[in-house]
Amino acid sequence: MLPTISPPRALKNQSHYWQRTWMLYLMLVLPLAFFAVFRYVPMTNIVIAFKDYNIFRGVWDSPWVGLKWFDQAFHSRDFYFALRNTLALNVLDLLMGFPAPIILAIMLNELKSNSYKRLTQTVIYLPHFLSWIIIAGIATQLFAPSGGVINNVLGKMSLGPVDFLMKGGAWIGTYIGLGVWKEMGWGTIIYLAAITGINPELYEAAEVDGASRWRKIWHITLPGIRSTIVVLLIMNLGRILSSEFDRPYTLANPTVMQVADVLSTMVYRVGIRSSQFSLTAAIGLFQSVVCVLFLIAANTIAKKAGERGIW
Repeated sequence: MLPTISPPRALKNQSHYWQRTWMLYLMLVLPLAFFAVFRYVPMTNIVIAFKDYNIFRGVWDSPWVGLKWFDQAFHSRDFYFALRNTLALNVLDLLMGFPAPIILAIMLNELKSNSYKRLTQTVIYLPHFLSWIIIAGIATQLFAPSGGVINNVLGKMSLGPVDFLMKGGAWIGTYIGLGVWKEMGWGTIIYLAAITGINPELYEAAEVDGASRWRKIWHITLPGIRSTIVVLLIMNLGRILSSEFDRPYTLANPTVMQVADVLSTMVYRVGIRSSQFSLTAAIGLFQSVVCVLFLIAANTIAKKAGERGIW
């Protein structure tokens, strides 16, 4: 009788591994298919930026024109106005909106009443779930020069009325303020989660040593969430040249287009309404390349400064 030869241990371990985890890999099929079909396959149409695209001839049968559309965009005054506005609004958003959830998360963490903390969290999260269409309608009612609630109050204090949505500088302040108000509460979720990961024994030791509340925040809380802050800062810098469409589109009006027209609204106006698809594809590709460069640069600087970065 021949002796039984057992399979190699590595092969047995691999077989056992697949028996335990095949369902997890099966669950990945739909997400991977989604990204392949709706994210990566459409990326092949980026060649529109290098073609004189004709909707009747299709993407691949349209003639190549090289960098014609990039040259036309870079020689367009409207493009530079939109580029300037995009950078200005995004930088202001970063300066005002990025620290806000950090400060709010630290303030919520310092609250002693858990019931009041939960109520506050619920209230400040709610604006995130409102669309910009709704917020623009609310803003119109609140900031209207005549009949608006804010201007009525300012008028009684002899400080108004103020054209919040009709003057360039006031419109920028309103635009940034509404963005901070809408997303500040939602951003605190990540920072509160990071704060809960800090070892509570550090706070107890600091309290024994007589550290004040400000000292505990400065020497324990902020260093404890520093890696989270760096990762989110890198991701925000990666979006420095991109801009959402609905926010500037719904808040803008003809009187403030000089400061409100950004690249996303220009792409809509030129590409969709004027059917210049190749030109707007070139602008979109330019945006994406610049955002990727900012992302790589920010990640490299963070890693040289001793942080982990995002890859």
